Amino acid sequence: VQLQAFGGGLVQAGGSLRLSCAASGHTFSSFVMGVMGWFRQAPGKEREFVAAIKWNGGTTYYADSVKGRFTISRDNAKNTVYLQMNSLEPEETAVYYCACGNIIGRPMQSRQYDYWGQGTQVTVSS
Repeated sequence: VQLQAFGGGLVQAGGSLRLSCAASGHTFSSFVMGVMGWFRQAPGKEREFVAAIKWNGGTTYYADSVKGRFTISRDNAKNTVYLQMNSLEPEETAVYYCACGNIIGRPMQSRQYDYWGQGTQVTVSS
């Protein structure tokens, strides 16, 4: 499975970005418990969970810090997951990674994911 994340960039505080993560090598709808998620890692900090979506059924999960501002969605036909980020804050500057795995339960820990994309830089200026 290969994941490619893109859509990062420089945005002013309060602005928006949409990240995309395209998966190849496997059709995720065939994973009964397939999940795709987004994590982020700022310099000097640990990687943290941002959002996730179950491929079958579409159940979504969000970190408390992004609820109401970020939206994760999927396009089954394109094997792609999106992360719409609104009202971005400077402290959300980080490399954003997409990941996937076959996960039971709440998919909010990085260790639950088997495959990772290369990351895309998001910089929010104040």
